[in-house]
Amino acid sequence: MSSHVEISEYDPQWAKEYARERTKIIEALGELCIGIEHIGSTSVPGLGAKPIIDIMAGVEDLANIQSDHRERLLGNGYEYVPKPDFPERAFFRRGEWGAGTHHLHIYKYKGEHWQNHLLFRDYLQSHPESLRAYTDLKKDLAQQFTYDRAAYTEAKGPFIRQIIEQARHEKPV
Repeated sequence: MSSHVEISEYDPQWAKEYARERTKIIEALGELCIGIEHIGSTSVPGLGAKPIIDIMAGVEDLANIQSDHRERLLGNGYEYVPKPDFPERAFFRRGEWGAGTHHLHIYKYKGEHWQNHLLFRDYLQSHPESLRAYTDLKKDLAQQFTYDRAAYTEAKGPFIRQIIEQARHEKPV
């Protein structure tokens, strides 16, 4: 994969790759990890995606992530990337810069961001019409923002927020 926006057809290998990485991440984080999920477009069967495996790990408190956790993740190829604009998340990436293969997002377990990722994923998995609409949007935006990943991601925002709101309204209490 290159640094430009490239949408691949869904690949069932993505789920298998997540399962392999899941075990490594749980071992690296140890008891700190109280939940782990496959998120993002590669977690939704039938959805085209940038072929980057997004993984979400849940912890009680981000402040509990210590240097030894970072070192163990680095031993598995995950480099810590500080993101001061996103204090609610610890972010790690794997793969060459501009051609990453895996993103690890660590959030407060069952916090708002954790819940939003699951709402979005689960809604797309159970609503084929929304999955098709998101696929079409992603393909259109990939053509429009071929060499601007940040603009591509930002342009998806309104659709994602709309789906999360729909999912909240449909989810049983």
